[in-house]
Amino acid sequence: MLSIHDLVKVYSGPVAALQGVRLEIPPGMFGLLGPNGAGKSTLMRILAGLLEPTSGSAQLDGQEFTSDPRRVWSRLGYLPQDFGFYPNLTGEQMLEHLLALKGVESPLGTRKLVRELLERVNLAAAGKRKVKTYSGGMRQRLGIAQAIAGEPRLLIVDEPTAGLDPEERLRFYHLLAELAEGRIVLLSTHIVEDVSVLCPRFAILAQGRVVAETTPVEARALIEGAIFEGSVAKGALGELRERCHVTQSMLVEGRLRVRIWRQDGLVPPGFEPARATLEDAYLVLTHRDRVTHEGLLAGATR
Repeated sequence: MLSIHDLVKVYSGPVAALQGVRLEIPPGMFGLLGPNGAGKSTLMRILAGLLEPTSGSAQLDGQEFTSDPRRVWSRLGYLPQDFGFYPNLTGEQMLEHLLALKGVESPLGTRKLVRELLERVNLAAAGKRKVKTYSGGMRQRLGIAQAIAGEPRLLIVDEPTAGLDPEERLRFYHLLAELAEGRIVLLSTHIVEDVSVLCPRFAILAQGRVVAETTPVEARALIEGAIFEGSVAKGALGELRERCHVTQSMLVEGRLRVRIWRQDGLVPPGFEPARATLEDAYLVLTHRDRVTHEGLLAGATR
């Protein structure tokens, strides 16, 4: 179990990046969903021992580690949002270098361990190629290879699918799902699909606070029957936003289609009921203050 107790991080300015984050995360895949600037990367860096919190604590299986991250480094794997590689090294050389930096050793030798890790992330055939020839998905899988070295109890991945094409993203989903068996995997992302595909439970972070902790099914159920969709003139979108909670707006065959959340059912002419999606739920729940004021069921909000 990963237990996070009232974590606060205030930068000079002052800027409160985290404002009392509390979570209990069991083994398996757990999603942390939120917009850019919500505080997700700050939280990931604190849990990875790279940043000291202003206050609060975290425990891994009952062992407090924010005061001394070295206590859990041997049980921690981390893939940051921006992971740098030496482009002229081969995949094997790069991974061997990273294992040396982490102090990971194997009784059978580092080279055998490198080959095993590359096989596990489906990069064995590309191990002798230079990293500069790798696609974005291949680089992410190489990053995962170093993160799982030593069989960590806690694996933290920060925005791992950003910039990947659909095929690479799907391949990465399968890899993460496999890795979640028998360990805690904390997936930080702003991509709703990542959570929908991978996470049986997730939390939404907005402006440094946990505004919801729920499941994809529960999140959709909270707004079911209150989502409507219709077409509007492009110049009328601003006025509509003032009267309704717009969750999405998109161009469909040259026409502006808009989805709104309205619990009282009083919608503009031309709007029809629509099936709620997880993205609708996410975009409603991230606006916690307005949601609370307008009376959304409190089952998922804190």
